[in-house]
Amino acid sequence: MAGLLNNLLILLVFQNSCLGFRSPLSVFKRYKDTTRSLSNECLGSNRPVISLGLSDFALDIRMPGVTPKQSDTYLCMSAPLLVDDEAYVVDFKPHASMDTVHHMLLFGCNEPSSTENYWDCDEGTCKDKSNILYAWARNAPPTRLPKGVGFRVGGETGSKYFVLQVHYGDISAFRDKHKDCSGVTLHLTHQKQPLIAGMYLMMSVNTVIPPGEKVVDADIACHYKRFPMHLFAYRVHTHRLGKVVSGYRVRNGQWTLIGRQSPQLPQAFYSVEHPVDVHFDDILAARCVFSGEGRTTETHIGGTANDEMCNFYIMYYMEAKHAVSYMTCTQNANPEMFRNIPQEANTPILVKSDMLKMTHGHHEESKDADKNSLQQQPKREEEEVLDQDFHIDEVVDWPGLDLKLGQVSGLALDPENNLVVFHRGDHVWDENSFDSKFVYQQRGVGPIEQNTILVLNPSNAQLLHSMGKNLFYLPHGLSIDKNGNYWVTDVALHQVFKLGADDKEPLLILGTALQPGSDKNHFCQPTDVAVDPITGSIYVSDGYCNSRIVQFSPNGLYIKQWGEETSLDRARPGQFHIPHSLTLVPDFSQLCVADRENGRIQCFTLETGEFVREIKHKSFGRELFAVSYVPGGLLFAVNGMPYPGEAEPVQGFVMNFSTGEIIDTFSPVRKTFEMPHDVVASEDKTVFVGDVHARTVWKFTSTEKMEHRSVKKAGIEVQEAKETIIETRLKNSPESTEPLKEEEKQHLVRQTSTGVSFILITTLLIIPIIVLLAILVFIRWRKTTVYGGDAEHKLDSSSGRILGRLRGKGGGGLNLGNFFASHKGYSRKGFDRLSTEGSDQEKDEDDGTDSEEEYSAPPPPPAPSSS
Repeated sequence: MAGLLNNLLILLVFQNSCLGFRSPLSVFKRYKDTTRSLSNECLGSNRPVISLGLSDFALDIRMPGVTPKQSDTYLCMSAPLLVDDEAYVVDFKPHASMDTVHHMLLFGCNEPSSTENYWDCDEGTCKDKSNILYAWARNAPPTRLPKGVGFRVGGETGSKYFVLQVHYGDISAFRDKHKDCSGVTLHLTHQKQPLIAGMYLMMSVNTVIPPGEKVVDADIACHYKRFPMHLFAYRVHTHRLGKVVSGYRVRNGQWTLIGRQSPQLPQAFYSVEHPVDVHFDDILAARCVFSGEGRTTETHIGGTANDEMCNFYIMYYMEAKHAVSYMTCTQNANPEMFRNIPQEANTPILVKSDMLKMTHGHHEESKDADKNSLQQQPKREEEEVLDQDFHIDEVVDWPGLDLKLGQVSGLALDPENNLVVFHRGDHVWDENSFDSKFVYQQRGVGPIEQNTILVLNPSNAQLLHSMGKNLFYLPHGLSIDKNGNYWVTDVALHQVFKLGADDKEPLLILGTALQPGSDKNHFCQPTDVAVDPITGSIYVSDGYCNSRIVQFSPNGLYIKQWGEETSLDRARPGQFHIPHSLTLVPDFSQLCVADRENGRIQCFTLETGEFVREIKHKSFGRELFAVSYVPGGLLFAVNGMPYPGEAEPVQGFVMNFSTGEIIDTFSPVRKTFEMPHDVVASEDKTVFVGDVHARTVWKFTSTEKMEHRSVKKAGIEVQEAKETIIETRLKNSPESTEPLKEEEKQHLVRQTSTGVSFILITTLLIIPIIVLLAILVFIRWRKTTVYGGDAEHKLDSSSGRILGRLRGKGGGGLNLGNFFASHKGYSRKGFDRLSTEGSDQEKDEDDGTDSEEEYSAPPPPPAPSSS
């Protein structure tokens, strides 16, 4: 998944450029012949640097004559900047044709992944952090930045190398075995630019487009948490199914258009018509509209031409002292807000056939090949998780509640999926444990004499192995690396330990025993550890009396740290109030932190520690204790007890990592959570929660049910998901009640329709007999009246009621037309079927859903200083 995401970030990042591009057709015509003639000729390749005056120069970056061997090949090459001084890129001129190239991306970095003339991009683009500077696709014309704006390169902080990545989609154009020299020419200047350009990429990573679905919306939204930036250009990108892509700034509920465009036009950078500035706490939002018509299988986000993409690129500038060169948004932080998105976001942009022809060139892929390729696309793991209904329930026969444990502080799963418990034995963290300087006060008692690390069978809680006696004073965090080593923290010792599963002595110790501190060699009550399975880097959350994340090399050498104390007015990105729990998200190369007293989750990039996103919900309450990620896209968390006067219950949460949306909550049924301190989950969604006050471990598991539901609207069958990307519908999720109600209504309508049809036929057969009987009765009555008979008292009372209904408005006439017309569903052209809508009463009776009774938590204990 990490590789997929990197490729997506690479693929998704920029695939064209064109500022001041008001008329796609006119500008496209102007450059079409030029791009075609250059695409297969290495013009300028012998003169990579061209002087343009005293301070300006051009750098020609081209593929060195390559011939891809198979479709969807990604090839990379690098070019050094060749100057040591700081320079600024102010113009990009592409040399490519979409007959041969699907898209090009240009990165800036300091160490390319290879020193070869060119290489397969599967090896990576750069070894260090890379920034995307430019993107091209669909025969887009050149891009020139506004005056005074440039991408900073070289010098002490800028990139020393450019890496060009070219995606060769369909290689049928290479049947003649010609050499390709596609690339881009950069215009650079040494003149200092007061404003620094950057790229902001918004992309959906989890969109699924069902076959035949007319409208599918992919929504993206992130809160902006940096210095002001000024937007001056935008670019959209999808593949064949995209209809329109729109981007907005949302401030105080007001939607301001950044830009909207058809992705089937040249995918260039278009000028933002009315300049838009973005400030701290604004929301950036985007929507891609797709149609799955003509497809026979689901379409997913991916790197091939038969997959889809949903990208909205923003080119911005910032003041040089605050400049950030590259930012991304891959989540939907507020799905509810899209109910108010302007209607224009779902209004397709008309693309004339001649424009489509020119945009696509002469190269069209066959529909049959498209279908065959689609059928071969494997379903990815995260989509298998998010496509199904499930609910987390307690395993009531789990014997783990009967274990004799001390305060349970940490949980983890080892490589064999056994449950590992870290507990405090007969030691307790209370108000007497530390002095005001965080020095442990009960050293005289000695370390815990019981085994503090227990390995349990996850099915029956049978003890498989135990260790850790006489090592620890106050255990806290636990994690297990890919090799099965235990990584633990002790808040009394202020240390981090690495233990082999069978070793009695630690393999590595970080920190100084019993000495709190905040430098490179000391911790202050460290809370948790995470180890990168790829690089072996060690991340420590430190802690109760420090507010930082510290990174070490695999052998324990200090690398860097980030984080600071929370401001008095509000918690800002990168600030912590007890970073309490860590979880690695390898799929996205992120580290997520349970920022306990700020009641939120913060996620950072593994490489740089740069803030990526915040996940915060009102239902978290004021405290969020622990977080755990499961490969495939699910995030699990547990919160703390509510404060007096607050109603949020203590419970567990299941979230969609990509969107941050809560898709389920869970809590035990046999007892109640007292202070859930840690949570760990497996890929099959088995969840374990350790409670430090209840001194126990709960086990939960998922109950799943695959469903396909559809509803009728105006006689057209559409998927119940309507226009969302992916809906995870859960039994007790607030978002799931409406679809369930709709299903119940439709089921009732179908039942009602079948029953009413039978009743209608029977009624229509009986009515003539009743009418004849009524006529006979009427004649008999008239005769009796005329001849003075007294037979009226012999009439059955029910016959009288029937007669009353058969009378017309005139009182004495028999009007069968009015009789039938008074019944719903009657047509004078014939007897129509009764309406299948059913009555309101029937729907209401069957439509009721059990409302969850709000959990009233017992009064919480005093705000815990120990956990």
